[in-house]
Parts: sequence; C-alpha cells; structure tokens
Amino acid sequence: MITLYDLAASGNCHKVRLLLSLLGVQYHSRAVNFPDSEHKSAQFLQMNPFGQVPVLVDGNVMLRDSQAILVYLAKQYGDHGWLAADDSKTLAQIMAWLSTAANEVARGPNDLRLHYKFGRQLDLVAARQITERLYGIVEQQLQVSDWLVGNHITIADIAIYPYIALSPEGQISLAPYPAIRQWVGRIQALPGYVGMPGMYRLAEE
Repeated sequence: MITLYDLAASGNCHKVRLLLSLLGVQYHSRAVNFPDSEHKSAQFLQMNPFGQVPVLVDGNVMLRDSQAILVYLAKQYGDHGWLAADDSKTLAQIMAWLSTAANEVARGPNDLRLHYKFGRQLDLVAARQITERLYGIVEQQLQVSDWLVGNHITIADIAIYPYIALSPEGQISLAPYPAIRQWVGRIQALPGYVGMPGMYRLAEE
C-alpha cells in the first residue's frame, strides 16, 4: 500500500492525491502535523531532508518533491499517455511544464495564496507580475489546445492545475482567462477527480 505523507491545505500534495485518484491507485494518506513541526523532526528529515511535503512511500521506493512523484506515478501506474514516454519531444514539453510548476507557479499564484490565506510576508508586486505573465502564457496555450501538451491530459496539466484552481485564495480573478476557466472545468469533469476547499469551480459561474 502506498503511503502519502500529506497536508490537506497543500496544493503540491493535492496534485499527488489527484493523480492517484485519476489513476485509481489505492493509498494511505498520512497527515503531517505542521503545527507541531513534525516536518522538521529527525524522523521526517530522514525521508525528506528539506522538511517538505509531499513524501510518497511505495514499498522500497521513497520519493520527495511533487513533480518527481507525478513522474513516478505516471510511469509506474499510468499508461504512456500520462508521460508520453515514447515521444522524446512531447516528454520534454511535459518536463518544461513541471519546471514551470516548480518555479513560476510557486513564485506567482502559490506565493499570493501564502500571503492572503496564511499571512506570509513576501514581495507582492513580484508575485503579481509573475502570475500575470504565467497566466497569459497558459491562456495562450489553452486557446489552441484543450491541454497543455498534446491532445489529451498529461501530468503537465496535473502539475500546474492546483494553484491555478486555488486562484481565489490568492485574490486572483480568472475572469480575464476564459481558456483557463474551461480547462479547469475539463479537469474537474474527469472521472475520479478530487478537489480541495477554495478551488475555483466553473460549474458555479
């Protein structure tokens, strides 16, 4: 049985929960006690020296970092479509979006959510600029394709989705981005979809 060291409020944990559910993979969610700093305990740091969630344990395999976990799950439990493993060009495009999730998404919409929902002090001007540029690029891509890479969903979409869907908690309006809103709706309509509180829902417009 897979164990996911999890935090309910984390978008990075949500993307792993979402892929597990879409793949129909059974797992045990082990909530990490952040108020008591369990993620900084010696035991947890043995699993992830950076003291971050998620961490996934699957038998003898122990992985940190949500993007790396998505790659593992897609390869181990999904068909080739999730990772496009037989197509080097498409795989490279997917990896580029995983990098975007770890960089622009983290420093843009994620930072805005951290500020407005959790009170973290940061450079709001920079976070807003990064977010606007990111959403413009994503909107442009989704105007010509239903998905970020190719003609079907891949882990590129799963990696980018949570913090964009959580835009309302970062005081980001999705009104200027119709293609993004439709993309969010497509993901939320998938069999096995699981959400989390605070996410934008196209069906509620």
